[in-house]
Amino acid sequence: MYEPRARRSELATPASSERMCAKAPSSGADLVFLDLEDACAPVVKESARAIAVNALVNQDWGRVVRAVRVNGLETPWCYGDVVEVVTGARDALDVIIVPKARSARDVWWFDVLLTQLETKLGLTKRIGLEVLIEEAEGLSNAAEIARASDRLEAIIFGAGDLSASLHARVDGNFDPVGEYPGDFWHHARVQILTAARAAGIDAIDAPYPAYGDPEGYRRSAGHASLLGYDGKWAIHPDQIPIANAVFAPTEAEIRDAEESIAVYRASEAEGIGAIGRDGRLVDAAHMRLAANVLHKAALVASERSAS
Repeated sequence: MYEPRARRSELATPASSERMCAKAPSSGADLVFLDLEDACAPVVKESARAIAVNALVNQDWGRVVRAVRVNGLETPWCYGDVVEVVTGARDALDVIIVPKARSARDVWWFDVLLTQLETKLGLTKRIGLEVLIEEAEGLSNAAEIARASDRLEAIIFGAGDLSASLHARVDGNFDPVGEYPGDFWHHARVQILTAARAAGIDAIDAPYPAYGDPEGYRRSAGHASLLGYDGKWAIHPDQIPIANAVFAPTEAEIRDAEESIAVYRASEAEGIGAIGRDGRLVDAAHMRLAANVLHKAALVASERSAS
């Protein structure tokens, strides 16, 4: 079942690096995922499982959401990743991140395996899923993927592999290598966001490989935030405070939402369904927007109070 969590920043950490795993809990990220996929060379993928389990079980994570990205279904490591990590970490694991989902059936496979493991191990809580949309087939099936399991908490825009799957001509930062009219990734972002919202789950924006370009990261995060995304991947700790700031409502936004709701509800009690406020119309649609702002603010506030 979808669990609302703050997901402003999701930090990628190589599961094969004990040093980086040790630093991850204090990074300030809302979610940290120990990566068994792209961050691990084939020769260390299996040995990295034990490092990930040790980090999950023996470190103090506080309120940080603990996740592991496993290898994809098409690889020889996927089944072992899930079985060994879940068996070892048990209730110290919150989320498994599924790469390269192509169809609802892919998500179903993880759901069934997790259900069997949870029953066998007697786990006290369900493990959630986040799914990467990073293949052309997955993008075309994003809506059905987002509804494939009640374990799903978020879907993630994976620009890197999607670039390759679409045969896009991009640079190492997944930006077009030539002049392009408008936002190169707008359609994919909106398609993934729409799938997430229709399913009632979160949407997470793609990584920004140019970690030495903080303003570029801030700009990219800002565009995603304006569309409605809940957070963004971080591949370097320096990106975390930027994402945390960008995807949190500002004090002015919170104040305006609270005031709009108060004025509207007072008028509603008098039988008035739409009012003017500061030269603008305020109606029921504005109440939904205000509720979104306050929901995000409450998630952020709960994380701060617990830290």
